[in-house]
Amino acid sequence: MSVPASERERAEVLRRSIEYHNDRYYRQDDPEIPDAEYDRLLRELQDLEARYPELRRADSPTQRVGAEPVSSFDEVEHRLPMLSLANAFDEQELRDFDRRVREALGIERVRYSAEPKLDGLAVSLLYQDGILTQAATRGDGHRGEDVTAQVRTIRDVPLRLRGSEGADGWPSLLEVRGEVFLTYARFEAINEHARRSGGKVFANPRNAAAGSLRQLDPSITAARGLSMFCYGLGAVEGASWSDSHSGSLVRIAHWGLPVSPEQRVVEGVEDCIGYHTAIGARRNQLDYAIDGVVFKVDRRPDQERLGFVARAPRWAIAYKFPAQEELTTVEAVEFQVGRTGALTPVARLAPVQVGGVTVSNATLHNMDEIERKDVRIGDTVYVRRAGDVIPEVIRALPERRPFGAEPVQLPAHCPVCHSDVLRAEGEAVARCTGGLFCPAQRKEAIKHFASRRAMDIEGLGDKLVSQLVDTGLVEDPADLYRLSLEQLTQLDRMGEKSAQNLLAALDTSRRTTLARFIYALGIREVGEATARALAEHFGDLDALMGAGAAELLAPAGIKGVGIKTAEALVSYLEGHPDESPEPSPGVSVQEALAEWLATRPIRGLKPDAARAIAERFERIERLRGISAAALAAGQASPIEGIGPVVAAHIRAFFSQPHNREVIAKLRDPEIGAIDWEAPSDTAMVEPGRASAPLNGKTVVITGSLSLPRDEIKRRLEAQGAKVTGSVSKNTDLLIAGADPGGKLSRAQDLGIEVVGEEALDDLLAG
Repeated sequence: MSVPASERERAEVLRRSIEYHNDRYYRQDDPEIPDAEYDRLLRELQDLEARYPELRRADSPTQRVGAEPVSSFDEVEHRLPMLSLANAFDEQELRDFDRRVREALGIERVRYSAEPKLDGLAVSLLYQDGILTQAATRGDGHRGEDVTAQVRTIRDVPLRLRGSEGADGWPSLLEVRGEVFLTYARFEAINEHARRSGGKVFANPRNAAAGSLRQLDPSITAARGLSMFCYGLGAVEGASWSDSHSGSLVRIAHWGLPVSPEQRVVEGVEDCIGYHTAIGARRNQLDYAIDGVVFKVDRRPDQERLGFVARAPRWAIAYKFPAQEELTTVEAVEFQVGRTGALTPVARLAPVQVGGVTVSNATLHNMDEIERKDVRIGDTVYVRRAGDVIPEVIRALPERRPFGAEPVQLPAHCPVCHSDVLRAEGEAVARCTGGLFCPAQRKEAIKHFASRRAMDIEGLGDKLVSQLVDTGLVEDPADLYRLSLEQLTQLDRMGEKSAQNLLAALDTSRRTTLARFIYALGIREVGEATARALAEHFGDLDALMGAGAAELLAPAGIKGVGIKTAEALVSYLEGHPDESPEPSPGVSVQEALAEWLATRPIRGLKPDAARAIAERFERIERLRGISAAALAAGQASPIEGIGPVVAAHIRAFFSQPHNREVIAKLRDPEIGAIDWEAPSDTAMVEPGRASAPLNGKTVVITGSLSLPRDEIKRRLEAQGAKVTGSVSKNTDLLIAGADPGGKLSRAQDLGIEVVGEEALDDLLAG
């Protein structure tokens, strides 16, 4: 069955959204939405792919387990995949799971192992000859992060198993899976200390546990007081094993590994429901966060018979607790400005008790969500505390809407600094454009300005930036260059020598490149490569600041051809490879092509557009193989990396008087103005390198190499190379170190030149 275009588009939107929230949840430990909203997105995508199997792709989030591992830790490949679990959200879904299991096994009643579903971070422990040799996070289920030094600090985790190796003892190799978490008591203590010291306050115990485990300094992890419960096995070698899951837990507990004291064996689905109800009633009495119950078929031979689907075992399910909801009314909607300029709408509610807590504010996420849920001021709404932490408005009740209920309006100006608010086409989030000036973004703007790849102000770290802003010494980047020795030495932990070093670093940073300065401004989506391209194209900051639409973008594609018509044309040509215009006397090839196109059943293609296509391509052979994106009317830029969205961000940034004022202050001779080298140097190619072998080449780096990745990238760019993060048909060279991963295979498939570590010195030497 054909897939409606609206459903195909919705599936793509869902994939992008889920991958984004995967990254926020698993990599950054800073989720933007509650688990219940994430579950809804994933369920909607699963339902779409079930209705239209053609939508199911290998890279769909429904086929994945988690997010890619972060780069700060060494990578670990799991001996056996660490899979996620399917979810049940109501009693009927649990009964359906039990029925499928019984039918597959051909039995009347199933014995299950039951235990609370902890809200923490999944970790694998590897014991060899009874000694803890490795600990790793789940990562993407196949590869995780090596956190051995951090896990060694968790007092619950034995560094050596109790007992001995042998028939009745532990195996020579034992991989145990479990969940690292924080008790509520430890969570409150950590946040209280953070509040007193001005540190980061965590949103919930799960984020605090993940952030604590991912500390590069194990002593910080040790101070957090993490806990762990083990819930299963991975690889086992060198011993026979229990034929039940519950028996396995008993054995590992005997060897000193922590398991949940709430673990039970239950018979049949009715006992499962009873266990779930009992744990739910005691949920608020536990000293750690749980969000459901996990039921696993207890007999291991039965588990092996049932097997797995793409992202989960067929023999286990997580029966989630229902989110706690109440009805209340929206009294007002205000917009908060985050540290990156994002405006978040917040509903001010008539106070209501939700799960034992008074809720008077709830997030509305963004304008797309407000419009989708049709929330208005004065509405009666369902409010939910999903995960017991983040209150959110689930939906409005339009049937209770009072007369005169006001639609929510996105403010045209930032509520903090009054700069223009920009909501780029296709984006849900609206942002303040006063990046250099806005007090809500002040610290982040200054940190970015001072960063190594921007102005490279050595010694100006996060804590010092916070001090400078909090004491009122710095309100924008230009104020950095007005700092005096006397002012700096008054700051905490800032001696005279450190102050002199910072002033020297500030003075050094004045002499930079135009590309670095543009990047330092923090224009949204203008990264290093785009900044270099802008510097090279305009050669002067004033020219860039005055650039309008004509300088940044020009008409592209074919006039009168929209994206849907372009897709229909490409589809028709692909489906009719043998068709072509019939030449006739007195008619040019171009005219024949125009007439032929106009008479094909191509939806939306009008005669004027058919003539325009024929004038551009002349022959059908040139038209075949052209992408729909290249045919569709729109705008393109002569500057690499600039499209309509980025161009809008650039124009919006320079159109704000506040931003221009800060730039003028940075160029003021009174403070020893920022100056950059000649435009010919903006591409950051070293003198005499224009004819170097790598000049103009696109290079990708993968795997572990002897030099830091940033250093390699900097030196390659000094040779004139463009260094990108992914392999494509435009890549000229792949530099592959140890454990190169999928990029090597991709390069080999495309016939791209690959060099190893031994050639790196020659490349960097030019």
